[in-house]
Amino acid sequence: MTDPILPARNARRSGWGERAFLLLVLLMAAAIRIRGVDFGLPALNDPDEPLFVMIAIDMLRGGSLNPGWFGHPATLTFYALALVMLAVGGIGIATGRFADTDAFVAAVYADPAILFVPARLFFVACGVLCVFLTWRLGRRLGGPRLGLIAAAFLAVNAIHVEYSQLIRTDVQASVFILLATLAALDILERGRLRDHAAAGALVALGIATKWPAALVMLNPLAAVLWRAIPRGPLVRPLVVLGITAAATLVIVSPYLLLDHATVAQNLAGEARPLHPGATGGGFLANLGWYVRGPLLEAFGWLGLTAAAAGAVLALRSRQAVVAILPGVVALGIVICAQALVWERWLVPLLPFLALAAAGTICALANLLRRYLGRRPTGFEPVATLVLLVPMLTAAQAGYIERANDTRQAASAWIEAHVPRGSTILVEHAAIDLIQRGWRARFPLGSAGCIDGRDALAGKISYGEVEKRRTGRAVVDLGHVAPARLASCRADFAIFTHYDVYRAAPRGFEPQLRTYEVLAAGRRVRAVIRPEAGRRGGPVVHIVELRRR
Repeated sequence: MTDPILPARNARRSGWGERAFLLLVLLMAAAIRIRGVDFGLPALNDPDEPLFVMIAIDMLRGGSLNPGWFGHPATLTFYALALVMLAVGGIGIATGRFADTDAFVAAVYADPAILFVPARLFFVACGVLCVFLTWRLGRRLGGPRLGLIAAAFLAVNAIHVEYSQLIRTDVQASVFILLATLAALDILERGRLRDHAAAGALVALGIATKWPAALVMLNPLAAVLWRAIPRGPLVRPLVVLGITAAATLVIVSPYLLLDHATVAQNLAGEARPLHPGATGGGFLANLGWYVRGPLLEAFGWLGLTAAAAGAVLALRSRQAVVAILPGVVALGIVICAQALVWERWLVPLLPFLALAAAGTICALANLLRRYLGRRPTGFEPVATLVLLVPMLTAAQAGYIERANDTRQAASAWIEAHVPRGSTILVEHAAIDLIQRGWRARFPLGSAGCIDGRDALAGKISYGEVEKRRTGRAVVDLGHVAPARLASCRADFAIFTHYDVYRAAPRGFEPQLRTYEVLAAGRRVRAVIRPEAGRRGGPVVHIVELRRR
């Protein structure tokens, strides 16, 4: 006779084992993302990080909830950054580190690490939350094994790790995309009106963070339609879904309506057909770039093959076909159809690719179980580890590359070869050089090249930056107004964008010519190149501009 207590004991053990493994995965995800989170500081290597922070600072300075920029639209990102600033500044003022708000802002401009590390840690938390939500989604689709394996894959994914350490919208938007997908499953399985309301609200929060999250509305819409076909009703759930989404978006980001002229202007500026180093080549060419480039590097051949097989296997799942694939496929199509290619656009797809790869492992284990007549001992852990090895290798390489960036190598070269007090023309926020005694000049569109110390003293707001860049794709020497090129005179120049223009000059001939005019007859003192797994960043040219 079977002891009825044994199944309960086994279930409890299984539950404790799942929770223990999940905790291990989450701790691993947090550790990998926290490690090296201060990369580059006090210099700022990512060109968008300082812009996001400057907008949030301007909002606090002006006491306004209007960011004045809606390119992503990033509203919730700005609000989150403002809350981080209030916490850091409030603690600093309360403990006497800063005399007042102005002193805090001045300190941040002088040493960005004061604010950038806490802000980056917020996005680290968003990345870890994505890992947790991937587990939840996988558990509902295929049980604990699928959820845990998928979470492990996302925890070490090199692309996801990198963008979890940056002040950007991508990972934060992914949180809402995953939550909205879970709500779509609730609609499919239970169909309660509160599930429709939750799905609408979560999609709206995603849109308020990043526009493409709107495509995830296809998941709850498909779930509503699926339930309505055999049993109805249709109108009431759709009304609840739509009204909740619209109301939430207006509540959390009212200036999308109140400042609609700026919204239209920013969206037009984002829709550029060309961008140095990121111009695409059509749908199939873009798809090939993503697959052969960042996806292959992050997942490895085995992981990418498993993800592709898992995507096909997902067609057998009603849950996946109805409540997941519509939004995910739409995101993939839209990404590949763009004029530009950016690695970061893959971020919201990564949890679903991790789920697909995990699904292949679980399907193979089930197939072996049917063939052998018993569960194959150790197959899933071994297969998971085999796929994890190249992923961990890629994550480690990314960490090393970020910690040894060509821009910091250029600063080290300047320190070794150029006297302090010399003027250095830079295209990135080389705050490390300013702190160590060199004078820096930054290119800023129609303003020409500006003094770095003025910028760090808080004399230049984001509004001023946006006005001076006059719709240009990037802020670099190539986009300086020719009439203002004389303001860029310096002893040395650190060119970080020149090689990008030189590699693909079509459409950027005027920008390339600007570099050639400024550097004509000057001596190139050093060229610092990235090396896979050893040094990241762009190709850097150090040019001596002064005449001997």
